Amino acid sequence: MGEQELIKEAFEELLTVLRKDTTEEEKQRIRQAFEFANEAHKGIKRRSGEPYILHPIAVARIAAKEIGLGTKSVIAALLHDVVEDTDYTLEEIGEIFGAKIASLVDGLTKIREIMGGDTSLQAESFRKMILTLADDVRVILIKIADRLHNMRTLASMPEHKQVKIASETLYIFAPLAHRMGLHAIKTELEDLSLKYEHPEEYKVIAQKIEAYHREYTGLFDKFIAPIRESLDKNGYEYTITARTKSVYSVWYKMQRRNISFDEIYDLLAVRIVFKPTPSQPEKWQCWNIYSLITDLYSPNPERLRDWVSVPKANGYEALHLTVMGPSGQWFEVQIRSERMDEIAEKGLAAHWKYKAENGEGNSELDNWLAGIKELLEQPNSNALAFLDEFKLNLYAKEIRVFTPRGHMKTLPKGATALDFAYDIHTEIGNTCIGAKVNHKLVAMSHKLQSGDQVEILTSEKQHPQEEWFDFVITAKARSHIDDYFKKNRREAIKRGERIFEKIVKDLKLSLTAELMRKILTALKLQNKEELYLKLCLGTITQEELAKELKKRMENWFAKYWRLQFFKNEREEREKEEYKDEENADVVISSCCNPIPGDDVVGMDIEGKVQIHKRKCPEAIRLLASYGNKIVPIAWENYHITSFVAVILVRGIDRMGVVNEITKIISGEVGINMKMIHFETKDGIFEGVIQLCVHNTRDVNSLITKISGVKGVENTMRG
Repeated sequence: MGEQELIKEAFEELLTVLRKDTTEEEKQRIRQAFEFANEAHKGIKRRSGEPYILHPIAVARIAAKEIGLGTKSVIAALLHDVVEDTDYTLEEIGEIFGAKIASLVDGLTKIREIMGGDTSLQAESFRKMILTLADDVRVILIKIADRLHNMRTLASMPEHKQVKIASETLYIFAPLAHRMGLHAIKTELEDLSLKYEHPEEYKVIAQKIEAYHREYTGLFDKFIAPIRESLDKNGYEYTITARTKSVYSVWYKMQRRNISFDEIYDLLAVRIVFKPTPSQPEKWQCWNIYSLITDLYSPNPERLRDWVSVPKANGYEALHLTVMGPSGQWFEVQIRSERMDEIAEKGLAAHWKYKAENGEGNSELDNWLAGIKELLEQPNSNALAFLDEFKLNLYAKEIRVFTPRGHMKTLPKGATALDFAYDIHTEIGNTCIGAKVNHKLVAMSHKLQSGDQVEILTSEKQHPQEEWFDFVITAKARSHIDDYFKKNRREAIKRGERIFEKIVKDLKLSLTAELMRKILTALKLQNKEELYLKLCLGTITQEELAKELKKRMENWFAKYWRLQFFKNEREEREKEEYKDEENADVVISSCCNPIPGDDVVGMDIEGKVQIHKRKCPEAIRLLASYGNKIVPIAWENYHITSFVAVILVRGIDRMGVVNEITKIISGEVGINMKMIHFETKDGIFEGVIQLCVHNTRDVNSLITKISGVKGVENTMRG
């Protein structure tokens, strides 16, 4: 098939997935936009070798079919790369397609300019990108569609870019899709990110899930047969489907709980989607189906989730219950109406469609968007902190609490009375001294529960305290507290800087950038402003600083590393920057303690190369925020030195088991122990062993041998 035939076929497929209410006139405008974009991108190819126009068509298809957006969004998706990649201007697009289309294209163009040509998502760039929410949230939805297609075609990119793009996708775009209610897209983004970041683990888990699904198909049929009979008897129109957990959700649960695949018991879930009858409210019908199911199977009351009475902030509505199946296995059952199911799959667009049809007012999602806009208005210089707090609030579970007058407020689970105070008004938060929860006096750090009625107590003499950061969890509260301290912090930093300069002068040292980097690393500080502030406050004494300055320690790890760079468009610049690789300032990150043989990644942050395990949560965060500073690492010459590793051992206690384990370590394997600690309780022992090893082979060999000791049930690296 020729290129033009391929392009024409892709566009005709797009027309078939447009919303049913799309008029012929709107289809003609979409065709006009396609012809305009096709001409503009003529002769341009993607990395895969395909005509470039296939990408905008694919993005438009995702926007229409998988998100449910309308004509303006489809046109904007078709045109989203025209201004950036061709000679056409925004004014020309406005003249042809109208001001609103031009505005959407402008927003998408600005996002791409902010993110840079290599699509690396920096923290400050993301903050600016979210500002487009204030103009039109459809820009973000189209951007999510754009990212989804890029992830689906990521195989054509070089490996180092695959890792970088996958990291930022997992860190920001998947949570953003979750908050926008795009469950299916969020799940696919997570799975694709895992596929490129940890391909072997992805492959193994995917195969196990497929095998599990085949094995339990008969059990599923046996489980739903009585449910079908009951629903039919009660006159319901419905569909029942089985779904297994996504690869990423299984992997994440295994990592978070440190368990094996076989220890995950909620792999299979049943979804019932019913067509509601006009005679009864949807909520009543959901609970009626719940009643029919619990007449057949015993429910687990701890696993009931009622998002029908109070929907999630992203608009999600459903009733979830967990029941014991006929063969003694737990099954999760999700009950949704057709409307609820469309909102669950298409998220924000479907939510707004139904809201408009029913003439409803502000929703929880609208309130969340309003809160984000308010947060963005705060002058926050720490863009990375904003990014972390924003991501935290994307995934937060919610509680509902009430003002003394009965107005409901939605807050993240774990929010305190002080978070509630800041949610009402900045000044109320700044002057909060406590609260009355359900008419009982509590501290401002008191964690709220759904259904609480909260009255905030204030005093004009009160002002924010540093310890408030320890218990507030909302980005809004942290931002306002931080703003208060910024005003007082500047003078303290200036005084601390003068103290630092005097100490350096007294020691007759030359104040260089290299010296500052060494001191910050030694004191485990992020930047010089933090150093100056701690000096002024006395958290770091002048004697401590003078001692560190005298040491002028060289980072002895550096000589055991060799930094190797992928060849790319920045090769020459990187070669020049790292031509003295043997003396590069390399830091072994204490958060994950990588040792030779581990799968690692390096990040060039402020002149220091930080080394993390690739799975390390901090590495994932940094990859998403500083994706263009990846330094691929290779291990060399590591047999000259030792690294610290920790092994955790658990098993059934018996006489001599510890002696056998220590003999294996010091005798058979010949590894030095730095520390060993064992505890026994109720016949079960748990041990922590700290060792000096050369590489992961040493650790893996030792784990294998210890696992063979009688009574040892579990041995793993800590």
